Parts: sequence; structure tokens; C-alpha cells
Amino acid sequence: MSLHLIIGDKLLSSWSLRGALALELTGAAYTEELIKLGQPDTRERLLKHSPTGKVPLLKTEHGTIADSLAIAEYLAEQFPNASLWPKDTAARAQARSACAQMHAGFFAMRGNMPFDLSRNAPLSPTPDDVQADIQRMLALWAECRTVATDIGPFLFGGATLADAFFAPIAVRLRTYQVKLPAADEAYVEAIYQWPAFKAWQKAGLEEVGQ
Repeated sequence: MSLHLIIGDKLLSSWSLRGALALELTGAAYTEELIKLGQPDTRERLLKHSPTGKVPLLKTEHGTIADSLAIAEYLAEQFPNASLWPKDTAARAQARSACAQMHAGFFAMRGNMPFDLSRNAPLSPTPDDVQADIQRMLALWAECRTVATDIGPFLFGGATLADAFFAPIAVRLRTYQVKLPAADEAYVEAIYQWPAFKAWQKAGLEEVGQ
């Protein structure tokens, strides 16, 4: 199967990170094309691949798939043995619900805490709506752990699409120095130790100053 992932800057593109981690979970070979964001020709270059003008984009033998959630579902369907979603029905349902909530919400956190792998400073002061988003996020993670049937450092034991979707949140919480309960801090550390994430982080930090 031919898979070609089009992404934005690894330093700054949280949605691209989700798509890349989802692909890594499959174990399949794929090629990658980085289109630098915020440049005069960025939109023109993206529109050559998709009318959305956004990243990530996954080019497949079945056409170009836009949107990280659609990419995740496509990959789960194409690679059923990779267990991208949890195997248990209740856990799988909760994982899908959590990803959909992340995908469609948490605007205060995302707007006030832009994704930047190189950041290392708190948000001061923290607006009330951002604090509310953070607390809801931690509650959502707790809901995932409640139904998890496997043992492991990630939300459902081993790494799944849920972790691919929440990795950018883990980055925000760490780079903005948000103080977390022990269980949530351990989860953030698990994301940071995930080899697929570490490779992305390394490449993203190398973009600084380029």
C-alpha cells in the first residue's frame, strides 16, 4: 500500500503530529512531505493536494484523505491487526468518544496555548476558560483509564489512536509548565518517552532557527 503523508512544520503543527503518530502505529512504510506553514506560497502548495488547504493530508490508493480523525479511521480500517483502537468494545467506544471530543472542542486551551515544542514557560495569568479546559481534559483522561482493560503507561494500556490525539495536549501541558496530578504527569512522561513522538520532537526542535 502506498501512503504519502503531507504535514506542516513539526515544531508547530499539532494536527500533523496526530497524523504521523497514527501512521507510526500501523507499522506500515510511508513517505512524508513537509510544507512549511506561514509562507507566501503555503496555501498554494497545499491546494495542489487538497481543496481544504490544511494539513495533515494522507494520499492513498483510495484518494487523498483530509483531517486527522478521518486519517485515523482510515488507517484503523486498513490495518485491523495493528490494534489502533483498543480491542475491548467499551474501551474502544470511550477512545473514539475522547478523540472526537478533543477534535471538536477545547478551543480555549488550543487558542491560548499554541503548540510549540520549543516552549518552556508558563501561561501567566491562566484565563478561567483555559483552566476549565485543562480540568475537563484531565477528567477525560481519567474516564479513559476507568474503562481500560490493558495494563500499560498509555490511556488504554498500550499506545492507541487516543494517545496520538492527546500527544499535542501532553506537549502543551509540559511546555506551559502546568502542574499536574501524579497520574497525569506520568501519562505526559509516557508520551515524551514514546519513540515515535521522540523522533518527531527531535526533528521539530531541529527546525528552530532554520
